[in-house]
Amino acid sequence: MQKMQSSARLGTEPVGKLLWEMAIPTVLAQMVNLLYNIVDRIYVGHIPETGALALAGLGVTFPITMLVSAFASLVGGGGAARASIAMGKGDGELAQKILNNCVTLLLILSAALMAVFLPLRDTILMAFGASENTLPYASGYIFIYLLGTVFVQLTLGLNVFITNQGFSKMSMVTVCIGAALNICLDPILIYGFHMGVQGAALATILSQGVSAVWVVCFLNGKKSGLHVRLRDMGLNWQVLSPVLGLGLSPFVMQSTECLVQLAFNNGMQKYGDDRYVALMSICFSLTQIVWLPVSGFGQGAQPLVGYNYGAGRYDRVRQTFWKMLKTLLIFTLSAIAVVELFPGLFMRMFTSDPELIQMGKPCVRLFLAGLSVIGLQASCQQTLMALGQAKISMFLAMNRKLILLLPLALILPRVGGLGVWGLLLAEPVSDFLASCTTCVIFLWRSKKLLPKQQSV
Repeated sequence: MQKMQSSARLGTEPVGKLLWEMAIPTVLAQMVNLLYNIVDRIYVGHIPETGALALAGLGVTFPITMLVSAFASLVGGGGAARASIAMGKGDGELAQKILNNCVTLLLILSAALMAVFLPLRDTILMAFGASENTLPYASGYIFIYLLGTVFVQLTLGLNVFITNQGFSKMSMVTVCIGAALNICLDPILIYGFHMGVQGAALATILSQGVSAVWVVCFLNGKKSGLHVRLRDMGLNWQVLSPVLGLGLSPFVMQSTECLVQLAFNNGMQKYGDDRYVALMSICFSLTQIVWLPVSGFGQGAQPLVGYNYGAGRYDRVRQTFWKMLKTLLIFTLSAIAVVELFPGLFMRMFTSDPELIQMGKPCVRLFLAGLSVIGLQASCQQTLMALGQAKISMFLAMNRKLILLLPLALILPRVGGLGVWGLLLAEPVSDFLASCTTCVIFLWRSKKLLPKQQSV
């Protein structure tokens, strides 16, 4: 009962105080989690003589690593949001069943992903834009990474259950433990043991393994209101069906990112060369530097939105949304302004190749321009997801990447011989159009979901 009461503070304490209290640790966690993705690229990109090729090879593996993360979001994102709504309604037993069904499904998915990708990795990597020069680096990295799939699934899929109980600081600790270990292991394994990209992959899965143990231990501890229990771990499709329905939105967002990166890698190989594939690795890394804090803030706000929506406190839901929108728009506009002014500074994080930096400056400016308004898209979409709007959230996730960006990436390079520049232009065009679409749909749906007259 005390643990349920600790979640009830989401419906009583001031919205502004709660939002920052929950969002800041989540943002920090996402920033630290970003280190998992970019530290490998930073170290690999600076390997003497072969850094540019190794970075290109690492870039080719992005679609696979994104797909592994997408399945974790399918289960964890949907499960945590449903559990939050259940706790808001006072149904702790349902929330408990949701967690344990998600644990079982994450384990099953881990085994299935390994079974599919390991034997077919080279064929898949070649289809994803690898060349004869970059395949050895890509294959060496992804082989070791896939062996740790279960650690990635449990860490990413279960940590959100800690966040959505109001323990955002603890979820940040989960990420910090793994990221700190990864930062320490990367130079030791890459340079000290001369393992190159394989050392980067080994550092990543060892770090994720430690984080996974931490998550499971916390969920079985005294502070958590939800616990991993064997009796609830059998698959119950009545419990999982709404979880997967809501989880489709973050899954589609990440899995379509996989398709987008596939299109961009192949396009850069077709209209450019391995150097342009390496450039895309840098562009996607910089995109994550901007996007992940935005996503983290939205995740921090979700428990506040979901709990109060479940409790019928629509005024608090509206307050949370507007504060989130203002914060994220200010952040994205400011962040992109800095990148537009100093693109070379950010590129030097990933490469010391002067030709690549000079070639990439205008490319980075164009590619990231659309992220200036992505705070609008994220605020509306994260709120709709927290309100349980599975179908709309899924459409909005598909709209930005699958409906807009992917076709534009295939069409624009052929328009007027734009080639590489057509590929780069596709990203900001889709970002602006998607943000406008999301805003219109949110305004339409929020009138029905959040009536002015409170129900309690």
